[in-house]
Amino acid sequence: MEIIDEKKMTTKGLGDVWTGCVFLFLESTSPKVSLPAVYKDPQKKFGLFKVIKLTLSDTAGGLQGYEILKLHDADPYLGVEIKFVDCDVCRRFLESYAAGAVSQFFTQHALRVLSGSEDFTVDTQLKAGTEVLDQCLTNQELCLDHIHSLQPVRLRDDEVTQLERQLQNLTLCDPCNSQPSRLDPCNSQPTRKETPIVPSNCFLFQKKLFDDRQLTPADHQRFATSIGRDWKKVGRALQKTCRALKGPAIDNLAFEYEREGLYEQAYQLLSRFIQAEGRNARLSRLVKALEETKLIGVAEIMLDLQPKEALQEVPELQRICPQRVCRNSCDARNSGLQSTA
Repeated sequence: MEIIDEKKMTTKGLGDVWTGCVFLFLESTSPKVSLPAVYKDPQKKFGLFKVIKLTLSDTAGGLQGYEILKLHDADPYLGVEIKFVDCDVCRRFLESYAAGAVSQFFTQHALRVLSGSEDFTVDTQLKAGTEVLDQCLTNQELCLDHIHSLQPVRLRDDEVTQLERQLQNLTLCDPCNSQPSRLDPCNSQPTRKETPIVPSNCFLFQKKLFDDRQLTPADHQRFATSIGRDWKKVGRALQKTCRALKGPAIDNLAFEYEREGLYEQAYQLLSRFIQAEGRNARLSRLVKALEETKLIGVAEIMLDLQPKEALQEVPELQRICPQRVCRNSCDARNSGLQSTA
C-alpha cells in the first residue's frame, strides 16, 4: 500500500472501449479504529479486502465490469482505486453511492466478517482526480464524464493480485481456510470461525457463486428446449412461491397446450411465471426449482455450465463467467429427451 499519487493517472482515452477510474475513500468514524492500520496488519488485511469486495459486488450489481487496482494509505482514509470497464456498471455504482448504499453495505459486511463493534460506521468520499464527485452526484452524466476522463495507466497492484488469489482459494466447503479478525487493530486474535457470505445479488449452485438476474428471453427458450417431460415437476416447485401457478394452473396448461407438445407447455409455464412475478422472476428461483426436482443437468444448461465444472469446489467470490456450451442444438437435445422418455 502506497501514498496516493494522482499524477500517475492520465486523461487519454482508450479508443471505443469505455473505461475510467475513481477513488473511493473510506474512513472509520470510531476513534479506536484506523482502516489504513487495519489493512497494514497482515492478520487483518485479507478480511478487510474481502469486505471491500463484497461491498463493491452489492453496489455495482455483481463482480464484473470493474476491478480494484490498488489500495492507498490516505490516512485517515483508506483509498480504493477502482477501474471501471463498463459504463452501465459504473452508473449503477454511482446510483448506489448516492443512495448511501456503499457506507451501509461496508458497515454490514465489516460487522460480519471482521467482528467489529456495533457502533462502527464509515464516512466515504468519491473522487476522480481532483474532482470531488460527492459535490455533483445529482448530475450523474457529469460524474461519468469525470470518471471516464481519468484513465488508469497502472496495472493491478501485486498486493491486490495476491489478495484476489487468496480470495479465490477460499473454498466454500472449508470456511476455516481464512482466519477472521477483530476490527479493533489492537486485537489480533481470531474469535470465531468464518462462515460463507453470499452477496445479496448472487446465489449459490453446486458450491459456485453466480450473479442473480431477471430471466431473459434466451433463458425462456433454453428452458423450454431442455426440460422435456419434467416441466410439470418444475412448475410444482415454482408454485410454492408463485400464486399464478397454484391450484389447477399447471394441469390447465398441460391440457390447453397438449397438441402443441412439450416445448410449448414448458414455454407457457415459464411465461406464466414471468408475467406473474415481474422483476422477481429471477434466475436463482428457477435454478432452485431445478435443484429441488433433482434436474441438475438442466440447471447446468441454464447457467451455461459444463457438467464437469459443476462438481468442482471453487472460490467464495469467484463469479462464473459463462462459456457457451457447444451443442449440436436440436439433435443433441432431441436425443436426450428420447433417452429419458
